[in-house]
Amino acid sequence: MPLDSFNREIDYLRISVIDRCNLRCVYCMPLNGIRFLPKAELLTPAEIEAVVRAAVSVGFRKIRLTGGEPTLRLDLLEIVERIARVPGVAEFALTTNAILMRELAGSLKAAGLSRVNVHLDSLNPVTVDRQMRGATFAQIWQGIEACEAAGLTPIKINAVVTAGYNEADVVELARLTLARDWHVRFIELMPLGGGECATLSVKRYVSNIETRRRIEAALGPLIALEGASSSDEARNFSLAGGRGVIGFISPVSEPYCGSCNRMRLTADGKFHLCLLNDDELDVRRALRSAREDGLDEVARILLRAVELKPTGHHLLNGRSTRERSMYQIGG
Repeated sequence: MPLDSFNREIDYLRISVIDRCNLRCVYCMPLNGIRFLPKAELLTPAEIEAVVRAAVSVGFRKIRLTGGEPTLRLDLLEIVERIARVPGVAEFALTTNAILMRELAGSLKAAGLSRVNVHLDSLNPVTVDRQMRGATFAQIWQGIEACEAAGLTPIKINAVVTAGYNEADVVELARLTLARDWHVRFIELMPLGGGECATLSVKRYVSNIETRRRIEAALGPLIALEGASSSDEARNFSLAGGRGVIGFISPVSEPYCGSCNRMRLTADGKFHLCLLNDDELDVRRALRSAREDGLDEVARILLRAVELKPTGHHLLNGRSTRERSMYQIGG
């Protein structure tokens, strides 16, 4: 697998297939003034497959599809089928808000998808309506149940903790792991892209140190889990007698840049070198150049992106990406 200039093994590619979303979460997308990519600027299923084949050829083994909300791609099943046929893809997952998964889960599993990460910030329907803006709790929960029934497991639930919204709801989310073998992960706010959402992310930031204390005060000590990959972005724990995993993804309070193994591909075909930096390399031009050695050129650009991957972000110094927001990069 490829090594970057800081000797990190980079083998995980997150591919944003669309920048549109059917939610307007308070920390991610404003209600108004959003400009989405024209369809012609999105990578096609064949182009996405080509990137995956090039990535596998240089040692990438993990693929995750993200958005925006990937289930809004009408050709998502074709994308999944193409990637699933690529030899060498060892892990293949998708991040979703699950609103449409009641209808899609079975078909995606049959197409070759292995599992899902689901965005759900609370089990309180009022909080979901206020914080995630555009979904009901019932829609998301039915989608999660459909994913589990289809075998898209282990289910991973991602909750972004936001002061004044859901910080008190983390206990009930964590409690899910007592009876279910789900992974429930709590994510610190990150100020991406500037504008009102980035401002809110700074003002409403909650440290995972505080979130962990709140969970332990209600449910008892968390037991550290051994044997996790060193590149796992989450610090993982369990509750005594629990079946599942409680994870903390803490890019601000406990940065994990030193073990980062990820590269991101934006929906318009740019390798984004670090979630919290603006540096990118264009690969769409190479994909559409119609050259016979197109895959070799894509692989060359990807290896160059790996080489240029920065050592880490600068959130503690007040610096973050200004050009793109989360929905434009893909989580």
